Amino acid sequence: MASEAPKLTTTRTAAPRATTGARSMLVAGVAATAVASLATTLVAVAGHAAGISLDVSGAPIPLVGFASLTAIFSLVGLVLAAVLRRSARRPRSTFVRTTVVLTVLSLVPDVVADATAGTKVLLILTHLVAAAIVIPVVARRLPA
Repeated sequence: MASEAPKLTTTRTAAPRATTGARSMLVAGVAATAVASLATTLVAVAGHAAGISLDVSGAPIPLVGFASLTAIFSLVGLVLAAVLRRSARRPRSTFVRTTVVLTVLSLVPDVVADATAGTKVLLILTHLVAAAIVIPVVARRLPA
C-alpha cells in the first residue's frame, strides 16, 4: 500500500474590511462633510428663524458661510486623518484626541466674538454639530 502524500492546506486571511480602507475613509469623510455643511446651515436657519441674530461685529454672517466654512474645515480634518493614517502609531485615537482639541479651540472665537449671547451660543452649536457628524464617521474608518 502506497502512502498518501500529506495534503497541503492554505489559510486565507480575510482582506482588510472596507471600513478600514483609505478610500472608504475619504468617501465617507466627504459624505459626512456634505451632511455637516447642510446641518450647520439648517441650525443657523433655525436659529435665525427663532430670532437669533447672525450678526458678528455688526455684519451678518451669510448662510452660505456656514456651509462653506464647515466644508473647508471638515476637509482639513480629512487631510489630517489621511496623514495620521500613514504616520501615527494609533491613528484613530490620535485623530479623535486631536480633533476634539481643535473643536474646543474653534469655540474660542465664538466666545470672544462681538455678538449677542444668543449668537455666540448658535455659533458654538454649529461647531459642535459639525464635529459630532464628521469626527465619528472618519474615526470609525481609521485603524485602531
